[in-house]
Amino acid sequence: MLIEDIFEECKKNLFTMVDVLGFEFEMGLTGEKPFFLDELKSKGVDIRLKYIPEQVFDDRAVEKGQVKFYDVAFLSAKANVKKRSVTVELKDFVTNYTQDDIEEIEKGMKKGSKVIIENGQIVKIEKSEKGILKRTVLTENWSDWVDYWSIDFNFEDKKEIIRIKEANEEGKEVWTGNYIFENEWQSFRTKKNKELEFISAPYEYSQPGKYKVMVKVIDILGVDTSQILEVHIK
Repeated sequence: MLIEDIFEECKKNLFTMVDVLGFEFEMGLTGEKPFFLDELKSKGVDIRLKYIPEQVFDDRAVEKGQVKFYDVAFLSAKANVKKRSVTVELKDFVTNYTQDDIEEIEKGMKKGSKVIIENGQIVKIEKSEKGILKRTVLTENWSDWVDYWSIDFNFEDKKEIIRIKEANEEGKEVWTGNYIFENEWQSFRTKKNKELEFISAPYEYSQPGKYKVMVKVIDILGVDTSQILEVHIK
């Protein structure tokens, strides 16, 4: 895994902190972030995942120093176990998404209003005829960022299999090392109903054992973030 290679390289060269930049990250990596990256941090290397913004393709934004790399979003969910029944509660969602430079936009604004995104907040900027600026934060609560969330109560049950075809062969099936997320419960906003449920319906396991539950959040920008929970059914 690339992250493990980065960790080993940092340990060898006595680096204690490193930023890993990417346009997207493997679902399993971001989903297990509280466990995997924290484990590496406890071993001496603080690895931080940061998204590359679209502004890197805008020469003017690069020249003005407006390109800001932002941390991956983070969600907090809790599994509540009662005998063989499990419910999942979505407790928090944090994003540092940055699309705009609020000070730069305010300088160039004329009378009117504009909605921008900076440091994980959606802000409405209004400018009067006299040049008076007013900022209103539209994302007052973490839940305002959540458009949809879903749960796979049996994650790692279904392996992702691909078929590799080689010369003069019919092809062979190979496991990619990843698993397929299967939506077993969800709550989402609609035009008529903007409210979300933050506690899932109970899920009943038929057999005792250890199970991995994946929680996936789709935010209002369409970006997905996941977390894996482990539950013990007796």
